[in-house]
Amino acid sequence: MWLLRTPGVYRAQEDSELLIASLGRERLREGDEVLDLGTGTGVVALAASGTGARVTAIDVSRRALATAWINGALNGRHIHVLQGDLLEPVRGRRFDLIASNPPYVPAAGTALPSHGPARAWDAGPDGRALLDRICRTAPGFLAPGGVLLLVHSSLCGVGVSLRALRRAALRTEVVARRRIPFGPVMSARADWFEERGLVAPGVRHEELVVIRGVRPE
Repeated sequence: MWLLRTPGVYRAQEDSELLIASLGRERLREGDEVLDLGTGTGVVALAASGTGARVTAIDVSRRALATAWINGALNGRHIHVLQGDLLEPVRGRRFDLIASNPPYVPAAGTALPSHGPARAWDAGPDGRALLDRICRTAPGFLAPGGVLLLVHSSLCGVGVSLRALRRAALRTEVVARRRIPFGPVMSARADWFEERGLVAPGVRHEELVVIRGVRPE
């Protein structure tokens, strides 16, 4: 697919690839309602729209939404884009599938960036500032039998996400894993990760996981 990469918009990387691969194993049908939460360049939304599903893409960044819309047009696919804070723009709707690759990199300080490239990855001291909110609210936006696909790093507490989604009555499992070396952002924070006990001394890799949660029919 053609993919425009606008400065300041999160570039699709291994986590996006892993999420798209997991999405490809779902049995989406033409007309299914799909939500790409935190769309960035729109690459996950584009993958979903190739199935014939009706795709809505949300991002807090207007630049990201413009990029996603343009990428949809470049590839001949319609993506409905909405700007806002996580699921607020679609309150009252239900989806057959929600896919999300949210910011999840642990960062010093509790205040999340409101602009700049770090907005796409910084997520508070434990990396869960967005993950906890998604785990708490996304299950309520699933149709019966609907699926949530959520990707994040092992540094952020995979078990925490699984337990939170189970408390929300979803059947959950880890459906994909990939071990990768730290990139530039993670490498620059490696010593701080060690100090906080997020990684063992000398560890310079993370495991990406995709969690799949299903709402009972």
